[in-house]
Amino acid sequence: MAANISPAADKGTISLRIEAQTRNLIDDAAALLGKSRTEFMIDSARRDAIDTLLDQRLFVLDPEQYDVFANTLDNPPEPDEKLRLLVRRTPAWRKT
Repeated sequence: MAANISPAADKGTISLRIEAQTRNLIDDAAALLGKSRTEFMIDSARRDAIDTLLDQRLFVLDPEQYDVFANTLDNPPEPDEKLRLLVRRTPAWRKT
């Protein structure tokens, strides 16, 4: 959060249309955790967003896979248009 923005001013609103059955499911899960619907939905969405981003950036390799990966890094292919576009793209964490 920016230093000159108050916590209240930094918040936004998301409006959702969901089926009653889904809303009730969320409410039941939130109640089990002692959270409001809003708290539960924000926590769940945030956790899922982080997992999604990490799935695209963090990976685990066994020694053989690591050797192949390291070799690929040491001997990269020539850049093509797709790579140039990817490098120019603004990362999600820098978007406003």
